[in-house]
Order: sequence, then C-alpha cells, then structure tokens
Amino acid sequence: MTDQTKKNKPYSRSRYNPSQSAKLSYQKVDYQKVDYSPSRYESADYLSGATMYEELIGKINRKDAQVGVIGLGYVGLPLAVEMASSGYRVVGVDLDQSVVDRINRGQSHIGDISTERLQPLVEQGLLSATTEYQGLSEVDCVSICVPTPLTKTKDPNISYITEAIDRLVGLIKAGQLIVLESTTYPGTTEELVAARLHAERGLKVGENVFVAFSPERVDPGNTQWTTKTTPKILGGVTPTCTLVAQALYAAVVDSVHVVGSAREAETVKLLENTFRAVNIALVNEFLLMCDRLDIDIWHVIEAASTKPFGFMPFFPGPGIGGHCIPLDPLYLSWRAKTVDFYSRFIELATDINGNMPRFVIAKLANLLNEREKPLKGSRVMILGMAYKKNVDDLRESPGLEIYRLLRAKGAWVEFNDPHATQFTSMLDNIIESSPIDDGQLGTFDVVVLVTDHDVFDYEKIAQEAGSILDCRAAFERRQIRADHIVRL
Repeated sequence: MTDQTKKNKPYSRSRYNPSQSAKLSYQKVDYQKVDYSPSRYESADYLSGATMYEELIGKINRKDAQVGVIGLGYVGLPLAVEMASSGYRVVGVDLDQSVVDRINRGQSHIGDISTERLQPLVEQGLLSATTEYQGLSEVDCVSICVPTPLTKTKDPNISYITEAIDRLVGLIKAGQLIVLESTTYPGTTEELVAARLHAERGLKVGENVFVAFSPERVDPGNTQWTTKTTPKILGGVTPTCTLVAQALYAAVVDSVHVVGSAREAETVKLLENTFRAVNIALVNEFLLMCDRLDIDIWHVIEAASTKPFGFMPFFPGPGIGGHCIPLDPLYLSWRAKTVDFYSRFIELATDINGNMPRFVIAKLANLLNEREKPLKGSRVMILGMAYKKNVDDLRESPGLEIYRLLRAKGAWVEFNDPHATQFTSMLDNIIESSPIDDGQLGTFDVVVLVTDHDVFDYEKIAQEAGSILDCRAAFERRQIRADHIVRL
C-alpha cells in the first residue's frame, strides 16, 4: 500500500471528498492562544452588536444551551453525566438500542458511572438517550465520542467518525459548537469536521459555526481521576472556536488547558499514550533480557524505584490492552508516514508489546515441561480476562490473545473473571467465565494470572492451584511466596 493510498483511505467510507477542503475560510495555523473570562457574555439581554460566538457563550454561561453527546460508551456516558450534573439538558445518541433503553430507564452500563448517579438525572429530564440523530436537531453543542479502532492492517479506522459526521452534517445549523473527542490522527478535526461543514453547508468556521478537539482522558476504574477531575485539553480550529469550547468545558470539568490549535490537541493525546507504550515496551524488553540472564526483573524495578529523581517505574506484563495504549501510537506513526517520517520507537514498541502473549505461552510451556507434560492437552485456567485490574473492559486485552494461542496449541482452556464474565471468541462463540470455588483450581495443570483483580482470594488460589504463572507479580506484592508460583 502506497503512502498516497494511506492518505486517501480514511475517506473511503464517507461521501465527503477531501479535495473539497481546498477553499477553507479559516486560518489553520499561526494564531495565538486566547483568554477566556467566565463572566463575559453572561447578560440575559444580548447587545445588539453581539456576534454569534458571543451569543453562544452567553447561552452556555446561563446554562440555557442544550448539549448532544454522540456515543454513550466509556467516554460518552461519563461526559454526558457530568454535563447534565452541571445543569445542561443533554441528549445522548447511541446506535445500540439496548444501551439507549438502559440509560432511559436510569440504568448505567458503564462501571465508572453508577446507576444511583445516573437515575436522578434521567428522572429530572436532564439526560435522555436515543438512537436517532434527529434528536440532536435542537442542541447548541455536540460532543462526538465514538470509537476509533485499527483495521486488520493496523491502519486507522475512522469509519465511526465519518459515519457520525455523515449523519450529523445535515442537521448542523449556524451558531452551533462541534467538539470531537475521539482519539485520532492530527488534522482529523479540520479535515473531516470543519472542512465538511464549510464545503457541504456553506458555514464559516469560527464565525457562524465552531469546531474544536478535546481528547478524552478516561482511565476506567480510576476513582481519583474522573472526567470531572482530570484536566481537559482543548484546541479550537480558530481562536473563537477555542473560546466557545472553553466556555462549555470550563462549566463541566475542574480544569481546562488550552493549546494553540486542534492539531496540537490531537497530538497531545497521542504523545501521552505513546509515552506509556514506549516505556512499557522498554520494561517488557528488560523482562525478556533478564529472563535470559536469570535476573529477577521485579527486584530490579523495585530497587530502581528508590531513586527520588530521574526514574519513573513501569512494570512488565502479558501485553497491553484497552482502547488507548495499543492503538493511539499507531495513529501517530500512520500520519507521520504520509509526510515520509517513520517513527522507529513506535514501531519497535508495538512489536515488543504485541508479542508478550507469545512469551507467556513459551513460559507456560516451560513450566509444564518441568512436570513432563506437553502444552497440548493440558488443562489451563486463566485468571482475569479484562485488560486491567478491577474493570470489565475487554478491549484489546492480552488475555484474549493468550486464550487464542493456547487453544491453537491444543490446550484445554477456561477462564475466570468476576468483572468480565464472558467474551466472544474469534469463531463467534460466547465463552463464559468458569467458577473457581470448591477446589476446581486443583483440577487444572496450571493457572495463569493475567489480570490481578483485587477481588481474587490470592491465599486460597495459592493453596489450591498446583502450578501458577503470575504475569503481574500479584502474589509477591501480597507476600505470598511458594515454589509452585512463578513470576513472568
């Protein structure tokens, strides 16, 4: 696939032709950061000379503005709840009818949002959900929070964004704010949102319609840093776009940090997760090296962490998961290739992290070999299938790949996860979590701890399992040590 083909590929599923953006009416670069004063434009009576952005800021500050959120998943629902809690009437759009039905009953499907918090907002009429985009026809502000996965060839798949814009563009009217929150490559907000509003609707970005990017920073299961308490990054396509978007988000979250453009805001998110991906890859490579040298990597990290400056601990594991770290760096490297820049750090980190499940299989085979058992035909129990502890999120989980590799090697595999109780296999079979009570662990040849949920009874597991491969050093952290427990 040529670089030019990769440039054009994101638009292939949309009716929009990127060449239409040639005559944009706004300046993309070289403008200064702007200052926002919350007290500005709060008067109920607009001055006769008020501009459209002043009018919209006035509505936002008086909580007269109505808000739409597209995508009610891990990012969209928490955002919608915070906006409704701040006094805005919010309409959420999601194409999953079951999700919409649950929300309209006041029932949350997201672990970070409790039903107890959602239900009063629904009952007060501050938050409602629908599968129809027509429900956004009367809103003043729209936040787009749809998924941005990768294709099988590891290229960005922005079809969810283009589909959302396809459905939304005909409803947009003058005086509205559109904010993209979905993680994507630099330039998406201008090319797929702003340019289309200008080319297809004749709207002038920064004058009678306002477009910005504000990357989501959701960490599922984190009770300290939530949508409200995590600083919000924001960059508009023009200075007035930034002003309007900052007025909205400043009323919803505790802190807003403004950058110079939408492109800068898009790149901030990619840098954050590339930083983590590269450092996790570094410590994973150290693990592989220390395994060959018969050195305990966990003791090495513990000792290095005593340095009070110049070191930040990262920990090895069976692989990386979630929507951000495995995917976001590839959005950046893909974009860089379109200008003939190749990010070797990102490519190397992706290779190392992506192959950690195979190292788990090799380590597991060695454990069984010491007991004179082949991997084929062995009974293996995976503890924890979610990609991180104490959540039910299975997106890009290394546990799924470990399960697939074990099955491909001929092992009999079951899993237990109190949070993520089922998943769909590559053959579209529903795989249910198996119980581990009443001594069932003793019937397996080996137990692999992939995700270290706090709910697991580690003392009991250590007593009942005949052999344990601990991919998270969870037993060691709990001072549980035995010859049959081996760390990754």
